[in-house]
Amino acid sequence: MPPKFKGFLLVFAASVAFGAAAQAPDPGALIAAQREAMKAFAAMDGVWRGPAWSLQPNGEKRNLTQTERIGPFLDGSVKVIEGRGYKEDGTVGFNALGIVSYDAARKAFSIRSWAMGRGGEFAFTPLPDGYAWEIPAGPGATIKYRATIKDDTLVEVGDRHTADGPPLRIFEMRLKRVGDSEWPAANPIPPR
Repeated sequence: MPPKFKGFLLVFAASVAFGAAAQAPDPGALIAAQREAMKAFAAMDGVWRGPAWSLQPNGEKRNLTQTERIGPFLDGSVKVIEGRGYKEDGTVGFNALGIVSYDAARKAFSIRSWAMGRGGEFAFTPLPDGYAWEIPAGPGATIKYRATIKDDTLVEVGDRHTADGPPLRIFEMRLKRVGDSEWPAANPIPPR
């Protein structure tokens, strides 16, 4: 390759890299926008406990004592949710992890959730009194969740919707706020 061409490629590559860096969003501005958007979910923060039930695929109704601990992370730019459902004997019968985030470019919230060996990313919508989200549940079916938070009570229900019938309630939890939590941001590992 002629030296002139190598020099041109080097200058061109440097200018492309500089241009891309100059157009990259400011991380501080992105985090500030995310933190501001996440204020819509501030009422969720804390430790929650109460009865829950779910309808199993075989039609059996399963009762649990549900706990949730919810808190901000990454300087308040995301919300972390851990749910544990305890059976009557005290063993864990359900465990889930969710991370709610805001995409400033798309101006949209999502939840990345893992539970019972499954996971996915789903739209997550703030509502004046809570939130809503939905997940696909097989061919032609969707589970729609809706939560309300009022007077230190969090009620979330899940209904299975299909094209050929009325919605079927498959999940409900009624939790009372039992305290504050510094989780998950508390007690970071110090540098020394």
